[in-house]
Amino acid sequence: MAVDVVTFGCRLNTYESEVMKREADAAGLGALKDGAIIFNTCAVTSEAVRQARQAIRKARRDNPEARIIVTGCAAQTEADDFAAMEEVDLVLGNEEKLKSNSYRMLPDFGVNQFEKVRVNDIMEVRETASHMVDAIEGRARAFVQVQNGCDHRCTFCIIPYGRGNSRSVPMGGVVDQVKRLVGNGYREVVLTGVDMTSYGPDLPGSLRLGKLVKTVLKEVPDLERLRLSSIDSIETDEDLMEAIANEHRLMPHLHLSLQSGDNMILKRMKRRHLREDSIEFCHAVRALRPDIVFGADIIAGFPTETDEMFENSIGIVEECGLTHLHVFPFSPRKGTPAARMPQVDRRAVKERAARLRAAGDRAYANHLDTLVGTRQKILVEREGIGRTAGFTLAGIDTGVAGTIVERLVTGHDGDKLLTAAQDLRAA
Repeated sequence: MAVDVVTFGCRLNTYESEVMKREADAAGLGALKDGAIIFNTCAVTSEAVRQARQAIRKARRDNPEARIIVTGCAAQTEADDFAAMEEVDLVLGNEEKLKSNSYRMLPDFGVNQFEKVRVNDIMEVRETASHMVDAIEGRARAFVQVQNGCDHRCTFCIIPYGRGNSRSVPMGGVVDQVKRLVGNGYREVVLTGVDMTSYGPDLPGSLRLGKLVKTVLKEVPDLERLRLSSIDSIETDEDLMEAIANEHRLMPHLHLSLQSGDNMILKRMKRRHLREDSIEFCHAVRALRPDIVFGADIIAGFPTETDEMFENSIGIVEECGLTHLHVFPFSPRKGTPAARMPQVDRRAVKERAARLRAAGDRAYANHLDTLVGTRQKILVEREGIGRTAGFTLAGIDTGVAGTIVERLVTGHDGDKLLTAAQDLRAA
């Protein structure tokens, strides 16, 4: 039976799940009579952990004899809690999950129950290997890990304790992985990491993300579209700004880790930017690349947030020209400083999150309006659906997943662009 990997959370987890499946198969899990299910968990919110637990229990009910392995960030930070679940056979840390030997810890391979937890100190990890993958199952675009971990300690975030300190993949390894994926037919590649704009200082020559982007585009001329996952705008370097301005193969879409639009809340979060920095960055990038599209993460109801402070977060949606908004109602994570701060009433948190989402919906609808009548090159994700260069959802009449088609935008339905079926030209 094949190894089944269930992935929660970020794009980096998606990439790592592909590595895990390969390593688990190499360890022989695919030969187990009743199969194996690996849960690659996320720890970013309490809700993400709850969903993982729920999925594990359901998997055990549906597959009573299968071997269940739990790994990922939540397993790293809450190993004992997952080990206490009777449904779980093995708990692996974030470093261990990428090694085939770790999957030989199952009882089927002669290991006793005292070794149910295999989670080492993630803070001791100093390097990030370049794990080569040939494809990302079920994905039209490929992800390439360039960095892992985080050196910052935002007061709401548990992720550094799940991922460890920041460490970068050597540039040559990134280039080789991109070449491999493009050679296998991928036309769009996404560079991803936990704190991607911190890329490079731990490598010889003190590289930065901008240099990496320029090098990938230069060394892989057949790559048609390069995309960046979430970035921290305050860490943006000169080379990256030049690439945004001049490299048409670098997609005009940036997802920003803003978290709040209020300076006092940003200070209490221990963020390294002010609202003015975010606004200035967005204006500067838009001057360089007028077609740029911004997404952002914003937390609603952070501890001590007043109505006035929240209004600053509402206001920054328009001031930065944000289009794709990811709204997180604040939920305290055990072990973080924010969990010990005075909490906002849960009903107020939910109301603020709803208002932020509504503001995001209005901004997104305005964005869709501006694209009507334009021609867009769309990467087909699945039948009838694709994404523009600016990562806007688009309906299409036909196209094979992973190909790029050009369409005329005739309208939108509030969720996605509508395109003309008769205007068919393969890009």
